[in-house]
Amino acid sequence: MLVLAGLGVIVVGFALRFNPLAVVVVAALVTGLAAGMAPLAVVAALGHAFTAGRYVTVIWLVVPVIGLLERHGLQERARAVIAGVGAATPGRLLAVYLVFRQVTAALGLIALAGQAQTVRPLVVPMAEGVAERRRPLNHAARQRLRAFAAATDNVGVFFAEDVFLAVASILLIKAFLETNGIVVTPFAVSVWAIPTAVAAFVVHGFRLWRFDRWLARA
Repeated sequence: MLVLAGLGVIVVGFALRFNPLAVVVVAALVTGLAAGMAPLAVVAALGHAFTAGRYVTVIWLVVPVIGLLERHGLQERARAVIAGVGAATPGRLLAVYLVFRQVTAALGLIALAGQAQTVRPLVVPMAEGVAERRRPLNHAARQRLRAFAAATDNVGVFFAEDVFLAVASILLIKAFLETNGIVVTPFAVSVWAIPTAVAAFVVHGFRLWRFDRWLARA
């Protein structure tokens, strides 16, 4: 039971709002030492896990690139481009982005867009630029608009990625159903993910329409 001490470290560390990375590393060290591993063996295991999953950290290479583009006026250019579209509203803009995100996710291009790559440097400035054509946004409206932009990206990916056949979640669903006596093929799961993606678009699209009306009154 001592190996579960690492969970206690995580709970206490997160509750006290310590640095998440430091909490996880300390929890791993506590777990390894409680399991009877030598300190160097624990560090070696951490290093092996990092190098084995280093492809996960490749996304962080995008961050300095986005920062450089923003420094040279990416957000300002995005605002200027969308300002010339007279029929654009924040809700309509986010609805278009939702379609784009769902289509690309359904094709397996999940990393093509995201919070760091598109939402912060492009989608949010464009939505704010459209909203501010009438009047400046107050703090509450600005934060809610940003929340809707982030949510649109999450909804688009989460409910459309299963349409792509070669995704890990398809195999997870298949394995879970088979453990409960339900035999399905990955293709069948992929096909039946399409109605879910359509329903997600309808529901979130309605929320974006309501957000437009709220923003006009705010």
